[in-house]
Amino acid sequence: MKRILLPTDFSENAYNAISYAIQFYKDVECTFYILHTYTPATISSGNVLDSYSALKIYEIEKEAANSNLKALEETINKEWHNSKHTFISTSAFNLLIPELIDFISKNAIDIVVMGTKGATGAKEVFLGSQTMYAIKKLKCPVIAVPSNFKFETPKNILFPTDYKLEKSNRYLDLIRDVCKEHSSKLHFLNAYYHLPLEEEQKRMKVFLDAFFIDNAHEFHIGEDQDLIEVIKAFEIENKINFLVMIHNKHSFFENLLFTPVINKMVYHTNVPFLVIPSEERIESL
Repeated sequence: MKRILLPTDFSENAYNAISYAIQFYKDVECTFYILHTYTPATISSGNVLDSYSALKIYEIEKEAANSNLKALEETINKEWHNSKHTFISTSAFNLLIPELIDFISKNAIDIVVMGTKGATGAKEVFLGSQTMYAIKKLKCPVIAVPSNFKFETPKNILFPTDYKLEKSNRYLDLIRDVCKEHSSKLHFLNAYYHLPLEEEQKRMKVFLDAFFIDNAHEFHIGEDQDLIEVIKAFEIENKINFLVMIHNKHSFFENLLFTPVINKMVYHTNVPFLVIPSEERIESL
């Protein structure tokens, strides 16, 4: 039984991510936790923390949140009824990221599925700040779903890697399960093609080949061009509809997502992607 956390702010973007998760796991027994957090502006500012008005505002916000969650759950059950799926809705008076961290720990969550906000003026803005912070701060995997992406079975999964990952990573099984559930082909792309692999990297490549022996998979080397262009071209040529990345403490992924190169990378990445924290990163959080 998988335990999946679905944060929502009741936007179309959030509902799109929920719909994706439900279809992604349609053949898997799951408990979906739908979480909404709220912090009324007047209370957040501290202006009326101890006043009667603050209490009333809190009660109004809580009532509205629970009402919206009930309506959302009714919509989900009507549109996506599945006997394998159970839904539990909850609201919390808290900021999103601290609540996610606490909720994941208390409920043994396996994975978080969140929407990403589309461009608002600047086309290069792809990931919402909340999704970005979730990727950086959470100890469990996150699937980020682009706001306009409609579900496609992930038949071709791209895994860009420099082969500098840990055999002990507890979430490698998750990738294997995804491939099995969707009969997917996994494409390993060596984005650092211009450097010969070190011995440890070679051993990791051999390990991955054996680890995914029961899944269709293939190893690729990028052409002699910009890293972003390598990934973009590969996605188009191979009809990639799902992306996987390992988030190391200091990594190729870190360089992609948390430096200005994100402005190019995510603008050209229009498919959902699964971000898996490394063991080192989990221990450091």
